[in-house]
Amino acid sequence: MDINDLRGISTAFLLFAFIGLVIWAYSSKQKKEFDEAANLPFADDPPSQAGEKKGTEQ
Repeated sequence: MDINDLRGISTAFLLFAFIGLVIWAYSSKQKKEFDEAANLPFADDPPSQAGEKKGTEQ
């Protein structure tokens, strides 16, 4: 076994790892968790009042 065999094996391993990661990221089982994570920046925002105008200060 020489260095080229090791390079080929590592390339194949990384290819399969990448394909596995893509399948995991786009699986429908992960959608709920990703949607929750996407809304985390808005979790600490106070609820806006119905009569309040944005951009005006009194």
